[in-house]
Amino acid sequence: MKILVIIPAFNEAKSIDKVIREIPKDLVNEVVVVNNNSSDETSKVARQSGATVLDELRQGYGFACLKGIEYAKKQKPDIIVFLDADYSDFPEEMRLLVKPIIDQNYDMVIGSRALGERQAGSMTIPQIFGNWLATNLLHLFYGVHYSDLGPFRAIKFEQLIALNMQDTTYGWTVEMQLKAAKMKMKTTEIAVNYRRRVGKSKISGTVKGTVLAGYKIITTIFKYL
Repeated sequence: MKILVIIPAFNEAKSIDKVIREIPKDLVNEVVVVNNNSSDETSKVARQSGATVLDELRQGYGFACLKGIEYAKKQKPDIIVFLDADYSDFPEEMRLLVKPIIDQNYDMVIGSRALGERQAGSMTIPQIFGNWLATNLLHLFYGVHYSDLGPFRAIKFEQLIALNMQDTTYGWTVEMQLKAAKMKMKTTEIAVNYRRRVGKSKISGTVKGTVLAGYKIITTIFKYL
């Protein structure tokens, strides 16, 4: 299967080369880094590391992902993998992530940090609580069982297009999961490991970012009821 990786990146020059280097090259056809209005050398480092680089000046995780999807429409991959640029995930675990799609015809696979091993300090208490709350609300209102809203995920490209993703900021991951539930897609989770990111998080690293992300996730869950 043709696999394309999309990595949204905002000021991740110190980590993006590590992420790209550890992606299994024999598994993936192309790595696309979406430079989300960075003020550092994220774009330069990503290109030097062998990635295709797209620029998205509109700030927002969802904006960056949507930019990557527009590019992917021209490449027509079978599977899209979303991966963060901060080196908190283990890119080599991508093999485990896509296996249920390739071997068992799943539509989407979420990499669950809750099921894997987390390095101490890799997730803040508000992050852990927010994931618990959001996944329980998804179960209550959409009847689907998830343990995490982890950004490390794989999905069939045709199913991703069918979801008609809209969110431009913090609600991206939960929108994908609840829409997949509403469309009765075949989904599963696999345990992935998680470590402290390189540098400070732009979301969980600030009170404002944590509050805004939590608010957006909750409102997105109710938006699609």
